Amino acid sequence: MPNENLSARKAAFQVLLRIEKESAYSSVLLPQAEAELADLDRGLCHELVLGSLRRQIYLDRLIDTLATGRKLDIEVRIALRLAIYQIYFLDKIPDHAAISESVDLVQFARKTSSKGFVNAILRKATREQPEISFVDETDRTSVETSHPRWLIEKWARDHCVDRAASLATANNETPPTSYRLLNDSDEVTALVDSSNRSDFVDGCFTTVNGAAAANDLAEAGYIYIQDEASQMIAQAVAVPDGGRFADLCAAPGGKTGLIARLNPTASITACDIHESRVRFLEANCRKQDVDVEVFQCDATQVMPFEAGSFDTVLVDAPCSGTGTIRRNPEIRYSLSPEDIVELQNKQLAILKNASKLIKVGGSLVYSTCSLEVEENENVAMAFSMQNAGFSLRDPAVPQGFLTEGGFARTWPDRDSMDGFFIACFVRQKE
Repeated sequence: MPNENLSARKAAFQVLLRIEKESAYSSVLLPQAEAELADLDRGLCHELVLGSLRRQIYLDRLIDTLATGRKLDIEVRIALRLAIYQIYFLDKIPDHAAISESVDLVQFARKTSSKGFVNAILRKATREQPEISFVDETDRTSVETSHPRWLIEKWARDHCVDRAASLATANNETPPTSYRLLNDSDEVTALVDSSNRSDFVDGCFTTVNGAAAANDLAEAGYIYIQDEASQMIAQAVAVPDGGRFADLCAAPGGKTGLIARLNPTASITACDIHESRVRFLEANCRKQDVDVEVFQCDATQVMPFEAGSFDTVLVDAPCSGTGTIRRNPEIRYSLSPEDIVELQNKQLAILKNASKLIKVGGSLVYSTCSLEVEENENVAMAFSMQNAGFSLRDPAVPQGFLTEGGFARTWPDRDSMDGFFIACFVRQKE
């Protein structure tokens, strides 16, 4: 039931405040907030949250220029971000409405003493858009694309300056909605008819303008929303007829579910570390109508399975998630270079542990939704060098996604998909 006392802007403000204070994720909080809103307010709330997150560094530079260096409480800064995003980026919203509602948000946040300041700053913003000064071209790219400077510098080192800007720009685009069918009922016909069928992934459809309809059909259990690249990874996992498969870092369960549907004679096992994620995984498998045995365990530690007991194991490893910034824009602000080093060590530990579970002749598939070479090629090559019993093989994906090193990559700027990495190993001997 919609909450009549909750407006789109107030809901967006609450979501953004929780992201700041709790390191929460917009992908988790937004559906909860939208469920409490009237239909007409859901779209605006969605746009305000994701839009202001995608432009956050740019908005903050504007705010700091307008406020001439004044230190701001986070509640005041979020109210200003929301208003300035509306003033400069949303043509259909009158300036006076953006100003009035943001002043009300400051009152709602019990920052009453800042109401006059917020009103003055926003009225100044409507009269003139301040000129932003940049330290250098890297600073310009960082601010204009709202990506931390260290990440722009890293991508420039890993690729080149132009590619760094290309990746950052792609991350601020609204991604299409990709999905697969859970049944062939008449309810999905209209959406399928208006969607594009993937050229690369069997059974995958993409819609640009039908996101709302897709969300409703997903909620009703007719389709499953899953990025094209994520579906590609699941289809690259080969399980022999009647074989045993394990997904060791399985939540939320999209890949697990698709692998189970593609391999109906296989025995499917899925694991994750936290109880809350395991419960979500179980619910998601039920929603996809697949038979999966679910365990709670830490894939970096001893697991409750016998050595050599699986034909195929997928390690869709915990990672920085930089390949999914289009969908989770807040990732870029909480990530640090040190995080990538920590993740690299964890990923290699999980791969080593997973390798013990594979039969001779069996497959180990390693994937991430990261763009970073440290988490991808470096981890795969380190595992390969330390485990002579395994050999690399090309992942079973379309030729255009294969790389020279025998891996596979998808890129948000090149492919209009989330950025994923895949490596496949075959156990040749004990």
